[in-house]
Order: sequence, then C-alpha cells, then structure tokens
Amino acid sequence: MKLVFATHNDHKLKEVQQLLPESIELLSLKDIQCYDEIPETGKTLEENAKIKADFVTQTYGLDCFSDDTGLLVDVLNGNPGVYSARYAGEQKNAKENMAKLLKEMEGEKNRNAHFKTVIHLNLQGQSHRFNGIVEGTITTKEHGSGGFGYDPIFKPEGFTQTFGELPPETKNAISHRGRAIEKLVNFLKNKTL
Repeated sequence: MKLVFATHNDHKLKEVQQLLPESIELLSLKDIQCYDEIPETGKTLEENAKIKADFVTQTYGLDCFSDDTGLLVDVLNGNPGVYSARYAGEQKNAKENMAKLLKEMEGEKNRNAHFKTVIHLNLQGQSHRFNGIVEGTITTKEHGSGGFGYDPIFKPEGFTQTFGELPPETKNAISHRGRAIEKLVNFLKNKTL
C-alpha cells in the first residue's frame, strides 16, 4: 500500500517511518513533487490536519494522511495550541518558540501541559481521524538536544527526562504522535488483511 504523508518536516517523516509496518510504502510531499506550502488556516488541529490531507488527495488524487500537533499549556489557556509551530513568528523557529513559551511561564507554579496530535486520513474515498495525547509538564529550561520542536522543555508524565533527552524509540512508544500513529497503523492493518 502506498500512502502520502503530507509533511515537509523530515523529522516527522523519519519518526513516522519507524512506526509503520514495511507493507506500507510511505511517500513524502517531496516524493510526489509537491513543494507547495499548504496553508494551515484552520482554527483547530482537526481542521488543519483535514486541510492538508484534502489538498493532497484533491490535487494529486492520492491516498494521504496528515497530522497537526499542538502543545497545549494549562496556565496559558491551551496556547500555543494550533499556533505551536509559529508561536514566535512565521519563521517557525523552534528555539525562538521555546524561548517565548519559557518567558511567558516564568514564575508559574502550574506547569501542566499536554501534546495532542490529530491525524486525518483520506483512504479509498473515505475520511478517518485518529488522536493521540500525552500529558506532562513544561520544564524551566531546555534539557537534551534530541527530538524537535518543544521536546527539550516537555517532560512526559511518569518520566524524569524530557522528550529531548529520551531515546527516540522510548519517545515514539509514549508520544502523542506515536499514540495517534499506532491507531492509524492498526486501522490500516485491518484494511489490508
């Protein structure tokens, strides 16, 4: 089975490739010669994931899935949320995003947050949605250089290390994206049996 993952993010692509069974050939936007920056104009993670998947399916006629992920911080009323990637501006700089978030949380006792991933799948003319959530806390400074995005300042519940410090296989097993992808993979396995 061939499936397009609607992303230009090589980190995400690699992370997802490690989770999918070998029977699924994962294609990136580059693989299908799509270099467009698909506009994420939705007000929710669900809307953005659907916009991206629909763009590929309608433009290229291919089965596709896309994700949108947000970091939702309790004390910031769920921000940065849908704006996580461009929290500090349209340049989408992870270091600047983390710096802005840490500055806004200076002195805050409540550091609870969660990552949420929404996957929208267009397959054989039907749409499906899968969610994954991981609870945790925001640290007061960066720890580790692994992962991407907010990983160095997010400590998942039950762990003493941030996503930036955990080995990739551990992060993938417990992460929001890992949980959403697991639901997607289980669905696809049942479809291909």
